[in-house]
Amino acid sequence: MDDIFELIDFAQFADEDNAPKRYIMDQENPVELFSDLQFYKRYRFSKEVVMDIIMPLITIHHNNNRGLPIPPILQLLTTLRFNASSNFQIVNGDLRGINQGTVSRIIKNISEMLASNVENHVHFPRNADEWNIIKEKFYQMYKMPGIGGCIDCTHIKIQNPGGPDSEVFRNRKGYFSLNVQAVCVPSMEFLDIVVRWPGSYHDSFIFSGSHANKYFSESIDHVLLLGDGGYPCKPYLFTPLRTPVTPSERKYNKCQIRTRNIIERTFGIWKRKFPCLRRCLANAPGTTVNIILSCALLHNISRKYNQYTTDSDEEEEDLEEEDGEVAGEIDHSILGPAARQAYIIRHFS
Repeated sequence: MDDIFELIDFAQFADEDNAPKRYIMDQENPVELFSDLQFYKRYRFSKEVVMDIIMPLITIHHNNNRGLPIPPILQLLTTLRFNASSNFQIVNGDLRGINQGTVSRIIKNISEMLASNVENHVHFPRNADEWNIIKEKFYQMYKMPGIGGCIDCTHIKIQNPGGPDSEVFRNRKGYFSLNVQAVCVPSMEFLDIVVRWPGSYHDSFIFSGSHANKYFSESIDHVLLLGDGGYPCKPYLFTPLRTPVTPSERKYNKCQIRTRNIIERTFGIWKRKFPCLRRCLANAPGTTVNIILSCALLHNISRKYNQYTTDSDEEEEDLEEEDGEVAGEIDHSILGPAARQAYIIRHFS
């Protein structure tokens, strides 16, 4: 028996941290290795968009070559592959010959850099002309004038964060999540996104303290938001009628629901484009927020530069379950329902 154990090289079972460091001297460049289609399927963006649009958003400086640092382009592509594949970090690391700890740091750093640029790519229109274009596109959909955006929330599943307050992240469906609020337009681009609230918080509560609420309530461009029944009806946020009676009210409800469907379709395409959002994110809380924000930024870049024409994004809809039957905050104001009723009389009678 002793002879058998003497034949076994126990060094091969040594802990990774104590094992000799491996250096990859000649890493293949995926930009050169893959064809355009192969590259798109793996990273969800064309080579031109990655190099010309996304790459300038990150800044990595190496003072020297000590430790053979991973080139910035490979760090970016590692993060894009994580977002686009929903694979675990160790799997993404194995694909590039990088250990899991390094992949984790790469995803953390690159996601933080991308998230720091989110306001440059996810923002409300800068002037009245841009708003007019959006209102016209909404009107062309189902003949609802004055609409500037559709709002809703979606749950992004996360690992149990632990600690005494962990249960606040458990949503009504029983799993841990962040409840992410977004406003979108007919092009399926995000105008605004809020990533900060645990899954147990209701949509209407998140909206009440959001920048979108302040922006639309003070808007001088006369634009309206459409939301589901989980939101309180306000002069600038129209929800469907719970019990439509007249033909005009039924017509309004039909158009409102069909127009508002764009936010559900946007969430579906967003999560299908970046499957990491559908898998339970097990990163640190700050990194999880940055991953979601960076995916919102990348989504807008994808829509702006038509990075979906070779995929099946437009062929199917992945609808979220709506919270319309869940009562939102009680709004005792009569201004919202009165403004909505005037809108119905003016445009649907």
